[in-house]
Amino acid sequence: MFRLLNIEFAASVKYHVWFGTGLIFFSLVHGGSTLFIWTITHHIEEEIWKWQRTGRVYVAGLISLVTGLLMWITSLPQIRRKNFEVFYYTHHLYIVFLVAFLFHAGDRHFYWVLPGMFLFGLDKILRIVQSRSESCILSANLFSCKAIELVLPKDPMLNYAPSSFIFLNIPLVSRFQWHPFSIISSSSVDKHSLSIMMKCEGDWTNSVYNKIEEAANCENKINNIIVRVEGPYGPASVDFLRYDNLFLVAGGIGITPFLSILKELASKNRLKSPKRVQLVFAVRTFQDLNMLLPIASIIFNPIYNLNLKLKVFVTQEKKPSNGTTTLQEFLAQSQVQSIHLGTDEDYSRFPIRGPESFRWLATLVLITVLTFLGFLIGLSHFFIPSEHKNHSGVMKLAASGAMKTAKEKVPSWVPDLIIIVSYVIAISVGGFAATILQRRRKHKEAPRMSKEVVIKPEERNFTELKPIPITEEHEIHIGERPKLEEIMSEFEKNLRGWSSVGVLVCGPESVKEAVASMCRQWPQCFGVEDLRRSRMKMNLNFHSLNFNL
Repeated sequence: MFRLLNIEFAASVKYHVWFGTGLIFFSLVHGGSTLFIWTITHHIEEEIWKWQRTGRVYVAGLISLVTGLLMWITSLPQIRRKNFEVFYYTHHLYIVFLVAFLFHAGDRHFYWVLPGMFLFGLDKILRIVQSRSESCILSANLFSCKAIELVLPKDPMLNYAPSSFIFLNIPLVSRFQWHPFSIISSSSVDKHSLSIMMKCEGDWTNSVYNKIEEAANCENKINNIIVRVEGPYGPASVDFLRYDNLFLVAGGIGITPFLSILKELASKNRLKSPKRVQLVFAVRTFQDLNMLLPIASIIFNPIYNLNLKLKVFVTQEKKPSNGTTTLQEFLAQSQVQSIHLGTDEDYSRFPIRGPESFRWLATLVLITVLTFLGFLIGLSHFFIPSEHKNHSGVMKLAASGAMKTAKEKVPSWVPDLIIIVSYVIAISVGGFAATILQRRRKHKEAPRMSKEVVIKPEERNFTELKPIPITEEHEIHIGERPKLEEIMSEFEKNLRGWSSVGVLVCGPESVKEAVASMCRQWPQCFGVEDLRRSRMKMNLNFHSLNFNL
């Protein structure tokens, strides 16, 4: 659905937070008002625990309200960031919330939210089916800054846009935890593999780092570390190519989406590329500069014809420990441990195939809807008294409000249970159809791959950076933070004529706010019209690539 509406997956999380907060707010107003009226009329103990045979079930409404509040409280940033597992598992109470809402509001009101429930349930089933397919880690690169690059096999037919990401699960570390990571490779360049990078700053990522080290150092070498992948998700097109110039700002591990963008720009089959690319990269220590190693050949090799200028800011150190003075010297002396996992038998067994096509998704939606309607009508005719059989199912009866006397003979929870049973059966049928489709795709003949095809040694040798014949234009600023206004002014002076500039930022919230504040100083940013356009040299277009659960 998001792909049809051209809504990025990361943006959908923001909309989810907005709608969820609004839902809890109005539920509190509704429930609080009802409880207040019962309190002043001295009917609260009589009404709140009553499970009526017909009409609204108030205790179910109370359960729904309490469950929703618990989900909302545990999703607050103060709790979510410190106790992610509490947030994750508590959020699965949405099942209790929706079932209680159905019993409280009744089938008539539930039909208003049923279409959204259908799409949500089918999307959940499709993601579960996709995530059950296993892949493996082909190789890993351990950087001295406690970052890891993982290389995974992919179907050569799978294409994704730069700045896309995947959800990754490693059963060897945890069978239930899934974490999002930006893809740092380009499907235009790497046809058979997909690479991600993670910074070890939490328990899960540190466990991954330790498991990879154990796999490299133990005598009984671990082959084929199994992973499960969901995605890739991201923009539907290469949107940044529409700009004349690019101004990229990254903080720490926020460099990862820009690695895929720069690899895409450096690919030789680009019909259009930005004229100039300015990358501002802020890190805490010199060791964090190792995250630039995957694009070291692009930065220092002029054959890519990419007009890239890099400004690096090391904020918490005064001088490098190895005595280097240039970025190229530092990267050339960086220590990287490359680990090759798996065997040469068959690298085609575990390719990542990606989500289903729109045609198959539309077919699955149609099958699920028809199954639901069939069971809804059939169960209604079987379990609801004969007075109702003259109507075309429960939906028409609920909409008309007719035959009130007959309706009172049937407990209100009977139509609710019919809806629940029909929904579960329909979603199960959709999941079964998706499983069959997934198996058909899995058994299709895939191109045979070897380790030499997937992992090109000449592209993975980070430590041998050949000197370039021109003077290095990239800058390292030690012990200071980037002054974005000055950098942007310098960038504007080097432009020829008026041009559109895509300003992309990824990093901590403070970095994003600083870039947004800087952009507001230039007219036309965020699409604001300016009559002085003829005297301007550029129009800024701000984009944030941050993704936060």
